Amino acid sequence: MPDPGRNNQRPSDPKKGGPNKPGGPGGPAPTKPGRGMFGWVMIVVLIALLLMTFNNIKQPGRDYKWSEFVSLYNNNELVENSITFKSRAIEARMKAETPDAEPTAIRVPISPEAREVRYKDLSELTNGDFNDAGGPSMWQQILGPWLVPILFLVVIWFFILRGLRGMGGGGGLLGNFGRSKHRVLTKSSTGVTFDDVAGIDEAKDEVEEIIEFLKNPKRFTRLGGRIPRGVLLIGAPGCGKTLLAKAIAGEADVPFFSISGSDFVEMFVGVGANRVRDLFKQAKENSPCIIFLDEIDAVGRRRGGGFSTGGHDEREQTLNAILVEMDGFGSSDQVIVIAATNRSDVLDPALTRPGRFDRQVVVQLPDIKGRLEILRVHAKKVKLGPDVDLEKVARGTPAFSGADLEAIINEAAIIATMGDKDFIEHEDLEEARDKIKFGRQRKSRVVEEDDRLATAYHEAGHAVLQIVLPNTDPLHKVTIIPRGNFGGASMSLPDKDRMGFGLKWLRSAMRVAYGGRIAEKIKMDDITSGAASDIQQVTQIARTMVLDWGMSDRLGFVRYSGADTRESFVPERDYSDETAKIIDEEIRRLTDEAYEDASKILQDNWDKVEAVAQALLIHETLTADEINALMRGEQLSKPTVSQLLAAEAKKKRDETPAAQPEPREDEGTAPGALPSPA
Repeated sequence: MPDPGRNNQRPSDPKKGGPNKPGGPGGPAPTKPGRGMFGWVMIVVLIALLLMTFNNIKQPGRDYKWSEFVSLYNNNELVENSITFKSRAIEARMKAETPDAEPTAIRVPISPEAREVRYKDLSELTNGDFNDAGGPSMWQQILGPWLVPILFLVVIWFFILRGLRGMGGGGGLLGNFGRSKHRVLTKSSTGVTFDDVAGIDEAKDEVEEIIEFLKNPKRFTRLGGRIPRGVLLIGAPGCGKTLLAKAIAGEADVPFFSISGSDFVEMFVGVGANRVRDLFKQAKENSPCIIFLDEIDAVGRRRGGGFSTGGHDEREQTLNAILVEMDGFGSSDQVIVIAATNRSDVLDPALTRPGRFDRQVVVQLPDIKGRLEILRVHAKKVKLGPDVDLEKVARGTPAFSGADLEAIINEAAIIATMGDKDFIEHEDLEEARDKIKFGRQRKSRVVEEDDRLATAYHEAGHAVLQIVLPNTDPLHKVTIIPRGNFGGASMSLPDKDRMGFGLKWLRSAMRVAYGGRIAEKIKMDDITSGAASDIQQVTQIARTMVLDWGMSDRLGFVRYSGADTRESFVPERDYSDETAKIIDEEIRRLTDEAYEDASKILQDNWDKVEAVAQALLIHETLTADEINALMRGEQLSKPTVSQLLAAEAKKKRDETPAAQPEPREDEGTAPGALPSPA
């Protein structure tokens, strides 16, 4: 943290943008030469265009030929003293046909070549009785033919030539495309510090070294070491890479230039490389500083791979500019480049080699301890009830990212607000977690009885297998209330975070997934499409076991899946057709064995499946304790859904006061009458 009593001002350096240099911190804003002159030229051009426009505006009136004009004059059809000779026309007014009408304006157009001839003819015709408006001035005669070409050349020079000259970072209309679109972040603008970052302690430690170097570089160079020039943050979406970068801006007392990888590439060729050069130029002028490149895979993908349309590749030119600029750093530049991506596998090797991005910091999904810390950070912003157990929520959210956990707190706050509660209860957090993972409950959806029955047995099959089989995650609850695209859900609550998957756990997971389809088939004597996601899960597990994890005795300890195939249209395959046939046979063997084992277990425990399914039809949602009680042969004492709905309706009727009818004026009580027994 910066010391409030320390003078953080640096002496001015003539080579850098210091306090005494225009554009540096604390100095006057840099002036743009030619800005005032450009404005005056634009004003002159506009005035000239307006004059030309006014001169070219056609005057009102009907056009006549000279012969027709002569006939009108000889027939005395023109108003006296209305004839006017102008530079481009002879104008006059023709008498109206009726006394009430107004005279009609007429004009005889005159070309510049015939002006003198028409002037002489008009003088002879009228004996000089006309108004002479005068001809064009000498300047109009000289500049008239050249005015439009001159204005055209001026516009080209200012808008095109000056713009292209400013593509390298200067001003001008087109020069702005070459300017970097970065944002300068500070502690006051982000409001995020390391106290707001939780669950990624190792990444924070490595970044703190960078901040300490920027504050005290001599401490690191005393032994001859060199601080890393670049730090690459790698992690899944939502793990906190951008949040960590904002915390760096909040902790470091240096300029923080933030830009996204997609901001480099525009429709114009060469703009991305120009923006890279402009960004690094400004960073060196304001060193020590930090450059943060978010989503660098947008411009840093491996060159020469994947689909290319040929010709000039703007993205590759931008990447080349980044490589050159990062190589141009000196030990005294004190510019650190931090980049973030979730696709490090597609980055160019020249970008990740030592000397450019020396250090790669992996920002992983948080474990149970990290999830608890993240939940506590976000829980500071809301009101929690006394029954909230954040540790239980953290244990029930494996593989959740920091963004997912923040969404749980926010969704719980919304749910509590819609329920008119004074604080967030634990059931609100549970509902928020299920909403994010499975979707929103659709209680109003009308479900046919056959579909409801099939869903109940489907989820009962999952639940019974998950309890009976060993090496499975503990069951949390089961529901047949539709959520999102699912008609029901069986939710587990893992007791630990898995860094890898064992063969026993995978085999049990495949059998649990098949339990829904098998229970449907036994009860309904039919199968539905509700097991689509289960089949996809089982197939993916079996394929990965065979291709990636070497869990097939016939294929041995060999990895058959190719490299990242997302960059090409044709998947990579380094094995023969005979091996491909064996792979298909092994995948089919694993799935068939899982189906057969699951069928046998469910048939042996069908009475338990019946008990759980019937309870789901009555209560719709069951917890793990209630399912265990049913499997032991016990009866549930909880009220049914219909009883809960009836109690809720009765509560609303009791809270609503009955409306008392007001007596009418003509229904008064007769004198001496007794009151009614009612």
